[in-house]
Amino acid sequence: MKPAPFSFVAPETLDEVLGAMAAHGEDARILAGGQSLVPLMNLRLARPEVVVSINRCGELDYIRLSDDRLVVGALVRQFDAETSPLVQAECPLLATALPHVGLPATRNRGTVCGSLAHCDPLAELPAVALALEAELVLASTAGERRVPAHDFFVADMTTSIEPGEIVSAVAFKRQDPSERSSLEEVSNGGNVFPVGGVALRWASAGGTCTMARIAAFGVGSVAQRLVDAEDALVGTDLGPTAIAAAVTAARNAVNPTGDMHADADYRRHLVGVLIERGLLEGEGP
Repeated sequence: MKPAPFSFVAPETLDEVLGAMAAHGEDARILAGGQSLVPLMNLRLARPEVVVSINRCGELDYIRLSDDRLVVGALVRQFDAETSPLVQAECPLLATALPHVGLPATRNRGTVCGSLAHCDPLAELPAVALALEAELVLASTAGERRVPAHDFFVADMTTSIEPGEIVSAVAFKRQDPSERSSLEEVSNGGNVFPVGGVALRWASAGGTCTMARIAAFGVGSVAQRLVDAEDALVGTDLGPTAIAAAVTAARNAVNPTGDMHADADYRRHLVGVLIERGLLEGEGP
């Protein structure tokens, strides 16, 4: 199929982008990499009247540090973030997760912010954003607001972006060098969407877990933080008993549905297996 008729504009500055979004409101959609939007348009599941390309807006193409945050602009391609020394040094969980996203060809065009804005329940990056306590920077002609990841992701392909707003950047919390982290997922083989997965980061001091962040994807309508599982780890030695408690808490917290790839019981079991695997095999000191 081909998309429904639409108008196309390609502003060269952020102010022009925001002006176009303000003028067209709910009838406009942002085009960055197009790896999610274009297929939806071709299937006529998305029918924007105006497509606003940000690909000429060079001021949105940056990766930089800001206090305790690693900030990734809206035009940063997934492959560029994956290979960035700054991302690898400051947010190794993000660097570890990015090779799991799509295919090399799609990562050359797809953007980090675009994946977050698309909010696919099977996508890795929303879970990574939750585990890294990210903030989404939403810009409009009215100004800028920062939304924590746990408030940004609402439901399947639904976020808290308001008409006229765009995701201009995402600010990930920088990881301490002492942290460990892991991205674990299972697919049905080949280059397909995962059945489910988890993103984890944690820290220990003197043999005791001092911090844990766990987020799951593919086991609900949206990626979710597993706070009870985190609490089951903090203050423990991360031994078998603590891990078993975290696994039980995680399975109790998720509410997966079944489909042709896996049933609900399998996905619920899977999230516990992947948490245990991540904690035992995670990267870091």
